[in-house]
Formats: sequence, C-alpha cells, structure tokens
Amino acid sequence: MEAMEIHRGRLIDHLQLVVLDLPRAQTFYTAVLAALQVPMGGTGEGYFWADELFVSTADSEAAHGHLTGRHHLAFQARDRAMVEAFYQAALAHGGQDNGAPGERPYHPGYYAAFVLDPDGNNIEAVFHGEARRSAASVHVTF
Repeated sequence: MEAMEIHRGRLIDHLQLVVLDLPRAQTFYTAVLAALQVPMGGTGEGYFWADELFVSTADSEAAHGHLTGRHHLAFQARDRAMVEAFYQAALAHGGQDNGAPGERPYHPGYYAAFVLDPDGNNIEAVFHGEARRSAASVHVTF
C-alpha cells in the first residue's frame, strides 16, 4: 500500500461562528472539545475561543455588531502584501468589502482584510506580524 502524505497548519488561521445564544454554545463546545481533549482557550465579553475556533455573539467587537453570514473564516497570510493581494482578488471576483487591509486592535501586529463572499460569509486574510514558526506545517504520513 502506498503511503499518503498531507500537511496541516498552513491554510486556516481561525474560524469564527456567530451564535444567538452564547451560554448554550459555550456549554456545547466546552463538552465536545473536552471529549476531543482540546482545552478551552479563554473567554471575554461576548465570546469564547479554543484553538482556532472563535465563537461570539453578533454584538461582540469581532463580529462588528452584525451578522455577516453563517461563518467567518480566516486564512493565514505570510505578510501584509499577501493580505492586500487577497483583498484585491476577492473584490475582483465577486467579493464585497467588509474591512479594507489594515491593522486591527486584536493584538499588536494584527494586519487583516475582510470581504463578504457571494453568499455573505465573512472571509478574512490575516498576517499576525513577524514571528518564527517551529515548522512550516505538520507533516502527516499514513
């Protein structure tokens, strides 16, 4: 049998779910993530997070006070230029502006752009600033 190889950790930065009932969602995700042995990362006013999953209410700062579709998906970018290229490509191919490239208040160096895809989902590209990774990706061989 031929071995199959995949890489993980290179594409998705985080996924945001905007929910109507945050306590109910937190109870659910705390339980299912515990079953998967994924610890909760933290909580704040109108949100909680674990690993790359971010769950918030529509009125949280991260949701900008309104529903932007059923999902928020953030792609990793290698640098600011890649964030800007993402934004231009999205607008040229049916995306709608939801936040031009720029620094965001989430943490120092957070540089991102947001677009709504043709179905209204909030799609982001983010560069977190200069950092050193222990590996480019996780290499999995089956």
